Amino acid sequence: MSKLHSRIIEITKRISERSINSRNKYLRNIISMEENIDTNRNAISCSNMAHAVAAAPSSDKASILMNSKPNIGIVSSYNDMLSAHKPLEHFPKVIKAAATQFGATAQVAGIVPAMCDGVTQGRPGMELSLMSRDVIAMSTAVSLSHGVYDAALCLGVCDKIVPGLLIGSLSFGHLPVIFVPAGPMSTGITNEEKNLVRKAFAKGDATREELLKAEISAYHGEGTCTFFGTANSNQMLMEIMGLHIPGSAFVHPHSDLRNAYNIVATEQAILISRKGNDIRPIGKIIDERSFVNAIVGLHATGGSTNHTLHLPAMAAAAGIKLLWEDFSDLSEITPLLARVYPNGKADVNQFHAAGGMSFIIGELLDAGLLDGTAKTVWGENLFDYVSEATLKNSQLIWTKSKPKSFDSSILKTVEDPHQKNGGLKMLKGNIGKGVIKISAVSIDQQKIKAPAMVFDNQNEVKEAYDKGLLSRDVIIVVRFQGPKANGMPELHALTPILSNIQDLGFKVGLLTDGRMSGASGKVPAAIHITPEAMDKGVIGKIKNGDEIEIDAISGSINLNENFSNRKLVLPNDKNYKKNFGRNLFSLLRQNASDAENGAGLDLINTH
Repeated sequence: MSKLHSRIIEITKRISERSINSRNKYLRNIISMEENIDTNRNAISCSNMAHAVAAAPSSDKASILMNSKPNIGIVSSYNDMLSAHKPLEHFPKVIKAAATQFGATAQVAGIVPAMCDGVTQGRPGMELSLMSRDVIAMSTAVSLSHGVYDAALCLGVCDKIVPGLLIGSLSFGHLPVIFVPAGPMSTGITNEEKNLVRKAFAKGDATREELLKAEISAYHGEGTCTFFGTANSNQMLMEIMGLHIPGSAFVHPHSDLRNAYNIVATEQAILISRKGNDIRPIGKIIDERSFVNAIVGLHATGGSTNHTLHLPAMAAAAGIKLLWEDFSDLSEITPLLARVYPNGKADVNQFHAAGGMSFIIGELLDAGLLDGTAKTVWGENLFDYVSEATLKNSQLIWTKSKPKSFDSSILKTVEDPHQKNGGLKMLKGNIGKGVIKISAVSIDQQKIKAPAMVFDNQNEVKEAYDKGLLSRDVIIVVRFQGPKANGMPELHALTPILSNIQDLGFKVGLLTDGRMSGASGKVPAAIHITPEAMDKGVIGKIKNGDEIEIDAISGSINLNENFSNRKLVLPNDKNYKKNFGRNLFSLLRQNASDAENGAGLDLINTH
């Protein structure tokens, strides 16, 4: 067992110290819930309990009514339109059968909304996307509000769903909760092939039929998309935070192994439930160590920049305050161990086959870069997550494994990493603060100084590109894309355009108060700029031709102009927020925290 890195100790300590008041309030709330009579089914009125079991199988009614067996609540993000969520349709049936087998009951407590950024990208629905995280959190709380459960299983995978499920679960922090993933779809055409067709289409060198054929070949079945964006980063995080059954993150939805994992998750939820002998409330399991481990995992795998928004929001739900400087400082000591698209050619299925999460966790533990004493839902602590599960007679058999990479082009060791740091940096300067992901950006592109071209939305950028106005050294500024302006949509549609400009030999960068997720790729993108334009941030005062400098090496973003007397000019169109459901999210936008604090509900101050 290696000694824990001194910087890990230092950063964990400072997070703990800055969070002491809110964390203590949160823990007192858990104790209050544990002692509350409302968490004892024996104290719930007969009428209330009759409603709770009215639709239950007759074989389960008596045990739920009499509080004689553990009752597991299932919160699912199932829908049958989206590939990642379709597999969840049949999970409750498996879970309920397993619960019966292990002397318990299970009920579907609720279904939370689950939208896909891939479908809404560049469209009005995208402006509901980030805010849907808070809707999912509230929906999870509503699902658990009936108060008749001894533990919960959260079934979810994609971008806002897992953070929302965790935030909602932490509001019922006295309950033990295990996360149950669906797994990735099988490999189609490579992500690199798909990207080449997208770039060709953006240049007019590929037809819409050719583009559609490539997209359908890439996204072709049930399960998550196979690139390492936010959805698969979620699964990595849940495993490295100890909320999964070990090794379950990237197993195909319809495999026998996945079915066995679902059964084991049910059994473990029963064992750690409030009626078990090893009660593990999620609010007590998840602490500062868990979130430091999560950030280290994010860096080591080249995960999605969206988690510079989600992790602070998830931490705040547990009374813990994360700052971007924590991400940046941890990046400096965390080597990049994985190359998975868009940071490499491999997909998540290849990542899993090459050694996957067991390798990542084992390597980082051996190097003292993960705190193995962090509590988990399985085993004693995170050290028990360095293990491989195989099927024997339909049962999972666990074997302690020595970390080994079966493909060094995908997974490398701490001693010989792909890159010496995690590739995610905080930027700070007279424009404000932001983040940049450089794990796929070549060193000669990590510092750029160029004149600005300013746009209020990504459609304006596309129009300028089509007119040939962007074939030059340029920093494209896309403002009024922050949480208070329009809900902070992702700007994925700009990726092929930016890449094409760079391929022509020009220096190009992006500066935005919006999001870019895990697919910013090889173009330097200064994103999540705060204060955002709608909060009178400097990004809203930039003019065409202004010289901007983005320096990912030193971690700075500056406007090399005198802007002290400039006034903010708001977009002309004030009606765009009033249709396609966006009016319903106006209160969430108006009350959104800044990007560094999660770009959503201000949870740190609610404890």
